[in-house]
Amino acid sequence: MSSPDTATHTPARASARDTARLAAQVVAPTLAAGVIARRRTGMALAERYAVDRRATGLLTELRGVYGTGPLRVDVAGRHFAVVLRAGDAARVLNGSPDPYSPATREKRASLEQFQPHGVLISRGRERDERRAFNEAVLEYGHQLHSLAPHMVRTVREETGKLLGATTAGDGEIDWTAFRTAWDRTVRRLVLGDTGRDDTGLTAMLGRLRSAANWSGAAPRRTGLRDRFERRLRGHLERAEPGSLAAALAATPAASGTDPAGQVPHWLFAFDAAGIAAFRTLAVLSTHTAQETQIRNELAVNDLTEPRLLPYTRACVLESVRLWPTTPFVLRESVRETAWGEDALPSGTEFLIYTPLFHRDESLPYSDRFTPEIWLDGTAQDTESLMPFSAGPGECPGEDLVLLVTSTMLAALLERHTYLPERPGRLRPDRPLPRTLDHFGLRFAALPHRP
Repeated sequence: MSSPDTATHTPARASARDTARLAAQVVAPTLAAGVIARRRTGMALAERYAVDRRATGLLTELRGVYGTGPLRVDVAGRHFAVVLRAGDAARVLNGSPDPYSPATREKRASLEQFQPHGVLISRGRERDERRAFNEAVLEYGHQLHSLAPHMVRTVREETGKLLGATTAGDGEIDWTAFRTAWDRTVRRLVLGDTGRDDTGLTAMLGRLRSAANWSGAAPRRTGLRDRFERRLRGHLERAEPGSLAAALAATPAASGTDPAGQVPHWLFAFDAAGIAAFRTLAVLSTHTAQETQIRNELAVNDLTEPRLLPYTRACVLESVRLWPTTPFVLRESVRETAWGEDALPSGTEFLIYTPLFHRDESLPYSDRFTPEIWLDGTAQDTESLMPFSAGPGECPGEDLVLLVTSTMLAALLERHTYLPERPGRLRPDRPLPRTLDHFGLRFAALPHRP
């Protein structure tokens, strides 16, 4: 996302009818698909009924009716503002954490289920200290993490086992098989090799995330969270060499940081990264020109060593643009903020619906798979694009995620090609769907013959 423009437009207030339409066509389908933990049935229905296309269509319509300023929506005494303009989204994101805090009421109610000390729901000094700690361990701003050699070996080992099991089985990879390999990879990267097969830890986190889907409507599962934290800390205390647990143990932390308390979010965020990687594989399976570009990149690199693989990374970024893993980016104002000729009160929650901006129909590549925009400066100069959020609240693990996902895709594509079960929905000569259910993706894995 580029720097925001300085113009602001006066907010308008949505009518009761349009408030109901926003709830029914934008908020409810997003919640049904699962914000913290994706729901299989919800995602299938979201794709079937093209909910993201309907939502972006409604928001575009409302922008024409009310203007481009934030659209005020008051519900049950709460103040919300739906952001309709890319410049306003940039203003809000670049203004984090003050006056636009990432620690919104809804986000705190959800994430406290499994990461009560996470940086995303922290404020003030604690937030600053936790953010600095996360940036240090995850090496924010460095494309190749210092642990990259170990990480690359781990990713390639687990991908090789996935492909071996696929070849020995029915020759197909679906989400369940991919997710199993991905989770093993993530546990090794974060906890060390001893954590590889601790599926129980992942299952506990999954149950906590499912409860978090309900935000404040679900009771606190404190007993489950306590058991999860004890089990997680047992892994972290080993600080196995080559793991993020070791990096965590070696990184100085302020007294209120709670280093171990930052790890649940890493595990949670890696799940979204796996979804992005699987969707990238899906779109590459039908876009032969881009697949060929990746193969050309792989052919001139020693993939057993850390490599930047810029085109492969660009494909992951483009996948996240097309199908954001975080459909809503939320910020809450900590004081009154001026907008045009009006002001929005302290405590207003700003809702940024990322598909509206990523699929803006004024973009010539809106519904096409165009990784090149991430290499030629186009994406960086387009303020509407925020695949890893933007501003001071941008994901501190972006570089690490791109390293891991690009390495896994390289290992998958190095000697294999993939035929999708349903190629029609991702044809390059048609606009790509606005919603893509990763649970429903399945590929036949075949040896690649140049």
